[in-house]
Amino acid sequence: MRLVVYREIPDDDLLARQWNELVWKMECPEVFYAYEWALAVSRAYRDSITPLLMLAYEQDSLVGVAALAIDRLQNEATFLAGNTADYCDFISRPEHRSDFVALVFSELLTLKVRLLVLPNLPADSATSRVLPLAAHMLEYSLFSRPAFQCAQVAFSSPEQREFTKHTVRRKQMLRRHLKGMAKIAPVEVRHLKSWEDIAAAMPKFEQAHVARFLSIGRVSNLARAERRIFLTELAKLLSWTGSMTLSSLNVGDEPVAWNYGFQFAGSWFWYQPTFDSRFQRYYPGLCLLSKIVEEACDRPELSRVDLGLGTERYKERFATAVRETLHVTITASTARHVKEIVRYRAASIIKSSPPIEHYVRRFLGRTSAGEP
Repeated sequence: MRLVVYREIPDDDLLARQWNELVWKMECPEVFYAYEWALAVSRAYRDSITPLLMLAYEQDSLVGVAALAIDRLQNEATFLAGNTADYCDFISRPEHRSDFVALVFSELLTLKVRLLVLPNLPADSATSRVLPLAAHMLEYSLFSRPAFQCAQVAFSSPEQREFTKHTVRRKQMLRRHLKGMAKIAPVEVRHLKSWEDIAAAMPKFEQAHVARFLSIGRVSNLARAERRIFLTELAKLLSWTGSMTLSSLNVGDEPVAWNYGFQFAGSWFWYQPTFDSRFQRYYPGLCLLSKIVEEACDRPELSRVDLGLGTERYKERFATAVRETLHVTITASTARHVKEIVRYRAASIIKSSPPIEHYVRRFLGRTSAGEP
């Protein structure tokens, strides 16, 4: 294997094709690994993120992709998509993963990168199995901890599809709310795939997301220009590949709930949903999710609806499976390694004891408010 290193994501059709062909050879292909995702991140966050792209070749064949971001001042690296993707990984065939990861680590050592942070790494990935050996060979210290339990609605058999669809349709609360909205105007679900249709619908989606968060005293990530640019660039790029799906639940001609999502490699992804707060009493977001699950049950090319990161309680009403992700830190500094372990253990102890957690939150609240 020979390694080629870039400090950008090249806008290159040949690289895009080879990269995406390699994604489909992964043990579990995900839209987050696609060339278009990395390109959208680099375009949207060009002022705050410096890409470090490592491409491994055997002769002229691309056999490995590591899309990283580097902080030159801190000599730290992380996944380029770490703040935007629900799953992140090194891209290669499973049988090449060990050699490729070792090659990446060797290059990071040459670049004097002392800390590599890998968020949202799937626990079932081949990477999670080969990381310890690669880190040990190059005298890095590795600490891996559980990160998220990603809820999924999985369809492992025709019988499970029918059972899931029947269960969703029988949920009385959802039926009641759909009937309530139908009294206002006919209810319809729309799935937008073309860039022209998505571009026309994005402003209302963004406005609803910002307004929804403001209504509960929080700030939407869409209040940041970089995030809006990222979603726009990503939708444009993925619509050309057929992977983008902006779904909406409409009451008459008025959209009242949205899901900015993807259909890729058998997965329908519930990525960034929101709803119009004026229709909150009808739970339009849940109604839209129920309709997506129903439709997925009828499409044999889909094997799951992935509800992604986050432990929102509504996901438990639909989930039939979970997928665990890991947060991995790999460092050349023994002190940093110990610090990560101590921080995690302390946080675990605090979470396991409600009285201690309450005291810590109260103390931090007073400290931030400047109280004695």
